[in-house]
Amino acid sequence: MAKTRDEIFEEVKEQLVDALGLDDDEVTQDATLMGDLGAESIDFLDIVFRLEKAFDIKIPREELFPAESVMSNPEFVEDGKLTDKGLAELKAKMPHTDLSGFESDPDINKIPDLFTVESIVNFIENKLNG
Repeated sequence: MAKTRDEIFEEVKEQLVDALGLDDDEVTQDATLMGDLGAESIDFLDIVFRLEKAFDIKIPREELFPAESVMSNPEFVEDGKLTDKGLAELKAKMPHTDLSGFESDPDINKIPDLFTVESIVNFIENKLNG
Protein backbone atom coordinates (compact mmCIF):
# COMPACT_ATOMS: atom_id res chain seq x y z
CA MET A 1 0.00 0.00 0.00
CA ALA A 2 1.29 3.46 -0.91
CA LYS A 3 2.33 5.74 1.91
CA THR A 4 0.87 9.21 2.27
CA ARG A 5 3.15 12.23 2.34
CA ASP A 6 2.45 12.60 6.07
CA GLU A 7 3.41 8.98 6.72
CA ILE A 8 6.63 9.46 4.73
CA PHE A 9 7.44 12.62 6.72
CA GLU A 10 6.84 10.85 10.05
CA GLU A 11 9.14 7.97 9.04
CA VAL A 12 11.83 10.34 7.73
CA LYS A 13 11.58 12.32 10.98
CA GLU A 14 11.97 9.15 13.05
CA GLN A 15 15.08 8.15 11.10
CA LEU A 16 16.63 11.63 11.46
CA VAL A 17 15.87 11.72 15.19
CA ASP A 18 17.62 8.36 15.61
CA ALA A 19 20.55 9.15 13.30
CA LEU A 20 21.29 12.59 14.69
CA GLY A 21 20.18 12.22 18.32
CA LEU A 22 17.47 14.88 18.03
CA ASP A 23 14.15 15.59 19.70
CA ASP A 24 11.01 15.07 17.59
CA ASP A 25 10.11 18.76 17.60
CA GLU A 26 13.48 19.72 16.09
CA VAL A 27 12.70 17.95 12.80
CA THR A 28 10.42 20.13 10.70
CA GLN A 29 9.82 20.07 6.94
CA ASP A 30 11.90 23.20 6.33
CA ALA A 31 14.80 22.27 8.65
CA THR A 32 18.16 22.02 6.89
CA LEU A 33 20.14 18.88 7.69
CA MET A 34 23.45 20.61 8.36
CA GLY A 35 22.48 24.09 9.55
CA ASP A 36 19.40 23.33 11.64
CA LEU A 37 19.84 19.67 12.57
CA GLY A 38 23.63 19.59 12.95
CA ALA A 39 24.29 16.77 10.48
CA GLU A 40 27.85 16.36 9.23
CA SER A 41 28.84 14.80 5.93
CA ILE A 42 29.58 11.46 7.63
CA ASP A 43 25.99 11.42 8.93
CA PHE A 44 24.66 11.42 5.37
CA LEU A 45 25.81 7.82 4.87
CA ASP A 46 23.99 6.74 8.03
CA ILE A 47 20.87 8.67 7.00
CA VAL A 48 20.82 7.03 3.56
CA PHE A 49 21.30 3.59 5.12
CA ARG A 50 18.45 4.17 7.59
CA LEU A 51 16.13 5.48 4.85
CA GLU A 52 16.88 2.47 2.64
CA LYS A 53 16.03 0.13 5.50
CA ALA A 54 12.92 2.02 6.67
CA PHE A 55 11.39 2.32 3.20
CA ASP A 56 12.82 -0.89 1.69
CA ILE A 57 14.40 0.96 -1.25
CA LYS A 58 17.88 1.36 -2.72
CA ILE A 59 19.35 4.84 -2.83
CA PRO A 60 22.42 4.90 -5.08
CA ARG A 61 25.31 7.01 -3.84
CA GLU A 62 24.97 10.63 -4.97
CA GLU A 63 21.27 10.27 -5.82
CA LEU A 64 19.87 11.90 -2.69
CA PHE A 65 22.82 14.22 -1.97
CA PRO A 66 24.49 14.84 -5.37
CA ALA A 67 26.05 18.26 -4.74
CA GLU A 68 29.60 16.99 -4.22
CA SER A 69 29.89 15.74 -7.80
CA VAL A 70 28.60 19.08 -9.08
CA MET A 71 30.88 21.19 -6.87
CA SER A 72 33.98 19.20 -7.75
CA ASN A 73 33.55 19.76 -11.49
CA PRO A 74 35.50 22.88 -12.58
CA GLU A 75 33.13 23.61 -15.47
CA PHE A 76 30.22 23.88 -13.01
CA VAL A 77 31.87 26.29 -10.53
CA GLU A 78 33.43 29.68 -11.15
CA ASP A 79 34.42 32.26 -8.51
CA GLY A 80 32.61 30.36 -5.77
CA LYS A 81 29.32 30.23 -7.63
CA LEU A 82 27.64 27.63 -9.80
CA THR A 83 27.75 28.45 -13.48
CA ASP A 84 24.56 28.22 -15.57
CA LYS A 85 25.74 24.77 -16.62
CA GLY A 86 26.35 23.81 -12.98
CA LEU A 87 22.92 25.06 -11.97
CA ALA A 88 21.32 23.06 -14.78
CA GLU A 89 23.22 19.97 -13.60
CA LEU A 90 22.11 20.50 -10.00
CA LYS A 91 18.49 20.90 -11.12
CA ALA A 92 18.72 17.69 -13.13
CA LYS A 93 20.21 15.77 -10.21
CA MET A 94 17.93 17.26 -7.55
CA PRO A 95 14.39 17.41 -8.98
CA HIS A 96 13.15 16.75 -5.44
CA THR A 97 14.60 20.06 -4.18
CA ASP A 98 13.24 23.58 -4.50
CA LEU A 99 16.11 25.59 -5.99
CA SER A 100 14.13 28.79 -6.64
CA GLY A 101 15.78 30.80 -3.86
CA PHE A 102 19.23 29.41 -4.61
CA GLU A 103 19.08 30.31 -8.31
CA SER A 104 19.24 34.06 -7.64
CA ASP A 105 22.57 33.64 -5.80
CA PRO A 106 24.08 30.22 -6.56
CA ASP A 107 26.91 30.56 -4.02
CA ILE A 108 28.38 27.11 -3.42
CA ASN A 109 28.56 27.86 0.32
CA LYS A 110 24.75 27.86 0.34
CA ILE A 111 24.45 24.36 -1.16
CA PRO A 112 24.22 22.61 2.24
CA ASP A 113 21.05 24.65 2.90
CA LEU A 114 19.40 22.85 -0.02
CA PHE A 115 19.37 19.58 1.92
CA THR A 116 16.16 19.94 3.88
CA VAL A 117 13.82 17.46 5.50
CA GLU A 118 11.27 18.40 2.83
CA SER A 119 13.72 17.52 0.03
CA ILE A 120 14.19 14.07 1.60
CA VAL A 121 10.41 13.60 1.88
CA ASN A 122 10.03 14.65 -1.78
CA PHE A 123 12.80 12.26 -2.81
CA ILE A 124 11.29 9.30 -0.91
CA GLU A 125 7.79 10.12 -2.18
CA ASN A 126 9.09 10.17 -5.79
CA LYS A 127 11.03 6.95 -5.23
CA LEU A 128 8.05 5.09 -3.74
CA ASN A 129 5.47 6.39 -6.19
CA GLY A 130 7.79 6.87 -9.17
